[in-house]
Amino acid sequence: MIASAARPAVLTEDQWLPRQAAHENRVRPFTEGFLARRSAGQKHPVEDFLFTYYSQKPGQLLRWHPGAGVVLTGEAVRERAAWKFYRTLTDPEWEAAGIGPGTPAVAVDVDGFAAVRGDALGFTTMLLSRTAARKPVLGCFGMHEWAMAYKSEENGIRHDYLQLRLGPQGTDDLVERSKIRCTHFDAFRFYTPEAVPLNELTPTRENQRDLEQPGCLHANMDLYKWAYKLVPLLPSEVVMDAFELSWRIREMDMQASPYDLADWGYTPIAVETPAGRARYAAAQRGFAEESQQLRARILGLLAPFGGQLQEAADRAASAMP
Repeated sequence: MIASAARPAVLTEDQWLPRQAAHENRVRPFTEGFLARRSAGQKHPVEDFLFTYYSQKPGQLLRWHPGAGVVLTGEAVRERAAWKFYRTLTDPEWEAAGIGPGTPAVAVDVDGFAAVRGDALGFTTMLLSRTAARKPVLGCFGMHEWAMAYKSEENGIRHDYLQLRLGPQGTDDLVERSKIRCTHFDAFRFYTPEAVPLNELTPTRENQRDLEQPGCLHANMDLYKWAYKLVPLLPSEVVMDAFELSWRIREMDMQASPYDLADWGYTPIAVETPAGRARYAAAQRGFAEESQQLRARILGLLAPFGGQLQEAADRAASAMP
């Protein structure tokens, strides 16, 4: 059983309903544009990414959660009691929390979550901890995106409705004269066949825990994925912090990509030039620092739930090759 020894925070409707509304207002500007484009059969190379690459649906992102260790009270919680990984409080818990008998009250079912998703919880904790312990490796200059478009005349390009800023030959030339050392498997797996041997490393799902590092843009974008996979243990405010970080990284990632996004309002980061590489490295350093702070927050929110969390992490680590 995973349990926190700390007394839970108790929020009345006057306290938690405004937080729920604030979260919904924060989410909608991102989701409404995507939903409108999807209905119209339109695409956006930057703003659609977090909704098409990741599995979290807009409606799931919109739903607010207070996080583990928080009790919500009031009539409005009755519907929430039926949500997955929520439960009503027992009589002893009512008394311990200082809530009047019969008051509607729900909390995240931490034990239920751990029973169903213990291995995923352990893997996520292990991966975030290992990544946080490493120094950021900078200076890749976004060559992973270029490797995905290498030899495009033979392979085509992933975003076939966009143009290559330097053209096919210019793209190939930059890849061939660049040092490519991508550490992130979920970028490497989209390389064209000819680009695979040009990467100095061979990232795999199995060695992900050994290669993931906080300088990687895609590892930092994935903080959103790891955060929403821990819902409802994590508060939605943290999930949205991860989402917004990923959104900004995606913008920069595509600005530095081989694609011409001028018609979409994005100024290119010309990584084929010294000035462009300096601009990329500075932004990458800033994202690395920001992501490390967010990793620490996520791990800190999980920490109070006892030794069982470590047991789950150990099980996940020992099960991997």
